[in-house]
Amino acid sequence: MTQGRHRASHKLEKPKSPVLRAASLAAPAVTLGAVSAGVVLSGSGAAMTADLSGTNQSKLTEAEALESRTEAASRSAARPVEVATQVGTQLRLRDKKFTTAALDLRFTPEPNAEVAGTLASASKVIATGQRDGKFAEVKVDGEYYWVTAEYLVDNATDDPAALGLSMKACPGVGTESGLTSSAVRVYRAVCNNFPEITHIGGWDNHGEHSSGRALDIMTSDNQLGTRIAEFLRAHAAELHLYDVIWRQHIWTPVRSGEGWRYMPSRGSATANHYDHVHVSTY
Repeated sequence: MTQGRHRASHKLEKPKSPVLRAASLAAPAVTLGAVSAGVVLSGSGAAMTADLSGTNQSKLTEAEALESRTEAASRSAARPVEVATQVGTQLRLRDKKFTTAALDLRFTPEPNAEVAGTLASASKVIATGQRDGKFAEVKVDGEYYWVTAEYLVDNATDDPAALGLSMKACPGVGTESGLTSSAVRVYRAVCNNFPEITHIGGWDNHGEHSSGRALDIMTSDNQLGTRIAEFLRAHAAELHLYDVIWRQHIWTPVRSGEGWRYMPSRGSATANHYDHVHVSTY
C-alpha cells in the first residue's frame, strides 16, 4: 500500500497543492481510525470483519487483516481459560473432609506455628487441596488454616467416633480373664472394630493392670493407634473410661476440655506409649 503511493508520486511532473497533500496525508489516519473503532466495538473476529466491511479495505494488506483477526481470536479464546480456572477453584473449595482427631488450626504449615484454636474431632471442614509437607490447608468459618493432613478423611463413616460398640465375644483366648466388666466391654469394642490388632494386653501384676481395669492395645502404627485412641475418647462415657494414653499424651474425661495433654518422658518408646494405646476404666 505504501509502495503504491510512492510509485504514483514519481509519475507526477509537478507537486500537489498544499490542500491535496493534506488530504492525502489524512486519508491513512481516517482509515486507521475506522479499523480501531472496529476492534473496540467488536468482541470477536466475525464482528470485526463486519465492522471493516464499510471501510476501504483495499488500504489494508493481507498480512494486516490477518493480524487483526488473530488478535481478536486470541482475546476471545482467553476468556474460557479464565472461567475454567475460576470453576476449578470453586470445585476445589467444595472438597469436604472430616476430622478424626482434635486438630490445631495453624496460621502457617509449620510444627511450631501460631495456633488460632482447636478443631474438634468429627468436625466437617472444607479442604482447598493445598498441601505443604504433612500439613493440609482447610477453610473454617471463612478463614484459612493449616492442619495435620493424616487426620482428614473423605467420609464421616471413616471417623472412629461413628463406629458402634459391639459386645460380641472376640477370638482371643484368656484376654478377658481377670478383667472387670467395664474392661471387658472396652476389649470387645476394640477387637470388633479394629480386627487388625492382633494383641491386647489385659491383666498383669503391675500398675493399673493389677486391678483388672486396664488394657494395652499393641500397635506402633501412628494412624491406626490414633484412630483407636479417638474411638475410645468418643465413647468414653459409654465405656466408663478413666484415661487414655497414646504417644506421650494423656486424655481424661474429667479434663476433656483440655484435649490431649503432654506427658514428661519416661525414657523409652514403650514407657512413653509409642507402641501401644493404654486405656483404663472405672
